[in-house]
Amino acid sequence: MRPIREVPSALRRWDEVSRRLEGRRVAFFLDYDGTLTPIVPNPEDARLSEDMVSTLVALARHYPVAIVSGRDLPVLEDFVGLTGVYYAGSHGFDIKGPGGQAFQLEEGRALWPELDAAERELTSGLADIPGAKLERKRFSVAVHWRHVEEARYAEVERVVDAVLARHPRLRKGGGKMVFEVQPDIDWHKGRAVQWLLRALGLESRDVLPVFMGDDLTDEDAFQVLEGRGLGVVVRGEMERPTAADYALEDVEEVRQFLERLITRAGGVTR
Repeated sequence: MRPIREVPSALRRWDEVSRRLEGRRVAFFLDYDGTLTPIVPNPEDARLSEDMVSTLVALARHYPVAIVSGRDLPVLEDFVGLTGVYYAGSHGFDIKGPGGQAFQLEEGRALWPELDAAERELTSGLADIPGAKLERKRFSVAVHWRHVEEARYAEVERVVDAVLARHPRLRKGGGKMVFEVQPDIDWHKGRAVQWLLRALGLESRDVLPVFMGDDLTDEDAFQVLEGRGLGVVVRGEMERPTAADYALEDVEEVRQFLERLITRAGGVTR
């Protein structure tokens, strides 16, 4: 791990990146929010640009592509709207592929009633905190606090911690101005990437998995692929350590990087 600002640019080090791709089959695992689309005040508005859609369509013609996100699977599918790619929602608890392949972590499903109870308690506990918003997903309850006044940030976390104290089989995950109440199971985006590599028959050493993401939850995937694949972090504004190999500054640089890989495969985006 090293400070995110010390990670070299994947675009400036393109020749170096390209050498790592030589003789390898490449598979892409892409986070959604903050990676394929900018972080926006209202999560419902985080839609792909037309240019990014074109880029993803072209990328999927040449490489296996999976979108790996904390978003609920049906929402993720609706937002991306592409066939021919895999979707891993709820940080990988819920996976679906174009060939009808599907996977839901059984241990996570067993805790749905507990998540229901936690959702009810969070609804009650956060009712008096303006700006706090709950988002129920199949395998988690997200507590968004982006619109909460700064003086009450700690109060939101105290409510979440109090609920979790009553539900020891659940855990608190973190992201950009969101807490995720999830099943306390050893499953995350990194495990989802490992499952997808097996499902796609891409476990051999000639395959280079590339994971791109911007948030703390993406670090699980960077760490799982360390020494095995390529991790590319989107810096954004958060100062933190990362296990990624390379960095990009923003969503537009992500698109430029993907376009270079499409061109390298002999394709065009338009």
